[in-house]
Amino acid sequence: MKQNDDAMRAVLICAALVLATAAAYWQVRGHEFVGLDDPAYVQENQHVLNGLTRQGIIWAFKTRTMGNWHPLTWLSLMADCHFSRAPAAACHTTNLLFHIANTLLVFLVLKRMTGVVWPGAFVAAAFALHPAHVESVAWVSERKDVLSTFFWMLTMWAYVRYTERPGFGRYLAIVLFFVLGLMAKPMLVTLPFVLLLLDYWPLGRLRFAQSGSETQTETGEGAAPAGLVRMMIRLAAEKVPLFILAAASVAAAFLAQRGAGAIGDIGLPSRIGNAVISYGKYIVMMFWPAKLAAFYPYPERVNRAYFVLSAVFLLCTSLAALLLARIFHRGIKISGDG
Repeated sequence: MKQNDDAMRAVLICAALVLATAAAYWQVRGHEFVGLDDPAYVQENQHVLNGLTRQGIIWAFKTRTMGNWHPLTWLSLMADCHFSRAPAAACHTTNLLFHIANTLLVFLVLKRMTGVVWPGAFVAAAFALHPAHVESVAWVSERKDVLSTFFWMLTMWAYVRYTERPGFGRYLAIVLFFVLGLMAKPMLVTLPFVLLLLDYWPLGRLRFAQSGSETQTETGEGAAPAGLVRMMIRLAAEKVPLFILAAASVAAAFLAQRGAGAIGDIGLPSRIGNAVISYGKYIVMMFWPAKLAAFYPYPERVNRAYFVLSAVFLLCTSLAALLLARIFHRGIKISGDG
C-alpha cells in the first residue's frame, strides 16, 4: 500500500511540474528568432534550413561554426527545420519540451538517489521556474544547453541504475548518454567528477564514519584507512573511460574555438580567477536573480577582493554541503534502523 501511495504521489508531482513549466513558458511557441547567434545557428544557416540531408549531417560533424564542436545540437536544429514549415515555432517548442523533460528527470533522479520525495520536488520546481533558465528555453541558440542537460540527467539516471546492479550493459548506457551529451555541448566534461561526488553522497558508495582509528565503509565492516584509499582508487578507475572521453571533448572544443578565433590572449591565472568569481556570482544569482543577461563581457582584470570573497564563499559552502550530507545520511540511517 505504501508503495502505491508513493507512486501516486510521484505521478501527481510530475503532472504538477509539467503543468507549471508549460504554463510559464507556453508563450515561447509564438516567439521569433533573435538577432544574437540565431542567424548563424538557423536563420542564415542553409545547412540547418535544408533539414536532415546527407551533406548537412556530414557538415554537422565537421564544422567548427560558432566556435564549438556539437554535432548533435546541429542535427536537432536540422530536425526541427526538416519536419516543420515554421522553424522558429518548431525550435522554441522543442526547447520547451526538452526543458520539461529535464525537469522531470531532475525530480526522478533525485528521488531515486535519495529515497525522499519532497526535497527532490522542490529542487525540480526551482530548476523549472528559476529566472536564470529563461535564456536556455526562450533562446533558440541555447538548444545546446537544454539538449546537453537532457543527456546529463540521463547519464546520472543510468549511473544510479549501474550502482544498484553493476553490469556491462548498464555501464555501456552511461557511456552512450555521456557521449551524446558531449556531442551536444562540452559542458559535460565535469560530469565524471560529479559522479565521484555522488559516490560519497547520496549513493553512499564511499560513505564512512571515523571511530578512533577505524573507518566504516559501505560494506558495514571496520576497515583501515588503506581500505578507504583502495575504495577511492577503485571508484576513480571505474570512471577512467569517462575521463578519457571528457579529455577528448576538451581537445575538440579547444581546436574548434582556436579555429574560430574564440581563444584570446587571456592568461591561465586570469581565467582561473574569473572562473572562481563566476562560481560565486552564479550561486548568489540562484538566490537573488538580478542583472541577468545573455552575454557577460570578460573583465579587463580580475578583481582580487571579489576573488578572495568568492574563494572563501565556495570553500564554506562546500564544507557545509559535506557536513549536511553526513547529517542527512545519518538521519536516514537512524530512521531506517528504527
